[in-house]
Amino acid sequence: MKAMLRLAVLGTAITLLAACGKGSSPAARTQANLPPPQVNVVKVRMQSVPLTKELVGRLASTRIAQVRARVAGVILKRVYTEGTDVKQGQVLFQIDPAPLEAALHAQQAALAKAQADATNAELTAKRYRQLRKKDLISQQDLDTAEANARTTAAAVKQAQANVESARLDLGSAAVTAPISGRAGRAQVTEGALVGQGEATVLTTIEQIDPIYVNFSQSVGEIGQLRQATAPAAHGPAAKVEVLMPDGTVYPHAGTVDFSDIAVDPGTGALSLRAVLPNPDHRLLPGMFVNLRLTTGRLDNAALVPQAAVQRDDKGAYVMVLGGDGKVQQRRVQTHGMTRTSWIVTGALQQDDQVIVAGLQKVKPGAPAKAVPASAQAAAGPANGNS
Repeated sequence: MKAMLRLAVLGTAITLLAACGKGSSPAARTQANLPPPQVNVVKVRMQSVPLTKELVGRLASTRIAQVRARVAGVILKRVYTEGTDVKQGQVLFQIDPAPLEAALHAQQAALAKAQADATNAELTAKRYRQLRKKDLISQQDLDTAEANARTTAAAVKQAQANVESARLDLGSAAVTAPISGRAGRAQVTEGALVGQGEATVLTTIEQIDPIYVNFSQSVGEIGQLRQATAPAAHGPAAKVEVLMPDGTVYPHAGTVDFSDIAVDPGTGALSLRAVLPNPDHRLLPGMFVNLRLTTGRLDNAALVPQAAVQRDDKGAYVMVLGGDGKVQQRRVQTHGMTRTSWIVTGALQQDDQVIVAGLQKVKPGAPAKAVPASAQAAAGPANGNS
């Protein structure tokens, strides 16, 4: 009886084992035997990364002066060459000085007459004072003589002022540059009558070394820029670099020197201005240029390809292939981007392998295999980028 019971139990166990073997699906067995998915990775390099932003700006002269005729007269000649650099005080136009010289001589003659009248009046007043002491004239006569002396003395000062004014007018016949810069096209030619009733514009001078670049930035980024432009003991100030049309960087960098006091309600941006050297005059006023604004540096940061950074309701993250061959999710913070990469900080370390392709095939905790980019391309569409 006991032997028969043992045989029955053994048969049942064998039946159950056979049933379990038959219950494993082919898909489950195939999945268990599959190799880990192949992914493309890049190694993280922790470094000090400049915080930059590319904007569009417009160049403008730092100083603009209109050269005007301050006296009336006829232009005798243009002394300067249009479109060339001039120095402050350099003669640009010559107005006919003959009428102005005649006016100066007339004022000098009037001054001489006023001085003579004043001398005679003072001598008369002196004699009258002596006579009054002897009671030979009335006090009224003395008062009149002294008043005449004072009047003629005042006339001398007026005549002196007129001579000085005439001398200044004669000096203005040679029209000079008020500032150093590049002189533009002449607005008048020889023989033109200028200065009749108003100060005629003769030409314009623009100073383009250094030169301004005007641009704007959104309100959300102004705080970081103001922190960078404020005087500080450490770190470089906000730097502006101009990118030339051929993609090269203009060799002379500048700094932000002005920000407007109000935000433009139409654009929600604040107007800013930078100044940069322009010794070779390659930059010209009115040009639109691309510029790179550097507001500082971020220590212990990494440049991660844009495709590697993903987001969910908790923020940004990247997938990292660990040393054990398993995928890990790492949270990061983004701090702007370059043309191809995000600038990130967070739970990343030197030489971490960040997955940049094949992200749709991996999940945290699952195994994966890193494949070089060339091998990844040879693997075909099955191993394509995410």
